[in-house]
Amino acid sequence: MLDLLLKKRSGLELSGPELEFIAAGAALGSIPDYQLSAWLMAVFFNGLTKKETAAFTRAMALSGARLNLKGVKGAKVDKHSTGGVGDGVSLALAPVAAACGVVVPMMSGRGLGHTGGTLDKLESVKGFKVRLAPGRVVSQLKATGLSMFGQTAELAPSDRKLYALRDASCTVESMPLIVASILSKKYAEDITGLVMDVKYGSGAFLKDFKKSRELAVALMETARLLGIRCVALLTAMEEPLGLAVGNAIEMEQSIRILQGEKGPADFMRVLEVLSGWMIYLGAKARTPEEGEEKARRAIVSGAALEKLRLLFKWQGGDTRAADNPGRFLPRAKLSREIKAVRGGYLTRLDSRTVGHASVMLGAGRSRAEDTVDFGAGIMLSKKLGDKLRPGEVVARLYASDAKKLSEGAKMFESALATGPRPPKKEPLIREIIK
Repeated sequence: MLDLLLKKRSGLELSGPELEFIAAGAALGSIPDYQLSAWLMAVFFNGLTKKETAAFTRAMALSGARLNLKGVKGAKVDKHSTGGVGDGVSLALAPVAAACGVVVPMMSGRGLGHTGGTLDKLESVKGFKVRLAPGRVVSQLKATGLSMFGQTAELAPSDRKLYALRDASCTVESMPLIVASILSKKYAEDITGLVMDVKYGSGAFLKDFKKSRELAVALMETARLLGIRCVALLTAMEEPLGLAVGNAIEMEQSIRILQGEKGPADFMRVLEVLSGWMIYLGAKARTPEEGEEKARRAIVSGAALEKLRLLFKWQGGDTRAADNPGRFLPRAKLSREIKAVRGGYLTRLDSRTVGHASVMLGAGRSRAEDTVDFGAGIMLSKKLGDKLRPGEVVARLYASDAKKLSEGAKMFESALATGPRPPKKEPLIREIIK
């Protein structure tokens, strides 16, 4: 390991076997944390070449077990979002794509900081299990074409170790390490296609558009070197996506959309475009636009809702939530309306601040070990650019604790501003990189 430290510190390229040695050492604990941290810092300053990034991603994926989906017929397509506020698109997207014949193994994560996590939202359904053994995932995909699950200890174990060390060694922002972390888990899924939603703006992991685009391009290049067909959307996160921010509250929004109710325009746009690409990469449409049309039909026919109901059934969730989410999903007992102080247009609805308000209400985590209140959250009544009358409700906040509700309300109010003219809005989908 000393030789590899010196080599990377000198800016030299590491070979595939050398990178496999590091990934295996991280997974097995045979390389001390201080040497791994030193190597991460060397990578932070000297980077990894495209070839190194692909080789290290593959090595991380192969540091543990890998899903074997060769016995599952059809193209296997997943989706990855870099995270945002109100970004519960996966909850509707996965059933829609599966209803159109795409095999969807969707490995997701938990919320941390101001961003929400798909696993927490799924677990708001009583009994729903996200920790599935690889064999169970395979059998479920064969039977239903859809499984939504969390990373297990067996899948890409080196990523768990290196992710924690990146946080402790101030190397989180390293672009090749971000790429390797994201794609190692996807490569371990044995997928053939990947649709990526790379966010930019206030509520995004990377606020700057140029940095977000740089990440999208790096993800695309590495995915292709790994033999995964992919596309990347660059989407705005200056305000929350949709109207719901939380866990059960976002789950309910997606269920109602799958039941045929009209969803928020921005949420529906992202859902349809991502669906179109997933269906196209899954070889179930000749073009992404045809995929979008098929997605809309899957919702209207009820086929997507039936896939969601099947998902709940297979993973232990209460299937009644798919038919009556208002009754069978949790909702915190305390609530407060936030009203417009003055008339005008809503000129600011800062996504990151809204996300932090949601955490204060109990819907998120400041630390990985924090527990989540599935019933806490925010339901918006207004979006950026909407006209307001004095006293008109902007949002309703939910919490199980009066102090949390008060603190969350203060934080939420600081996210708002009104003005005499509507603001200039960023394009929702700024670019699609094919």
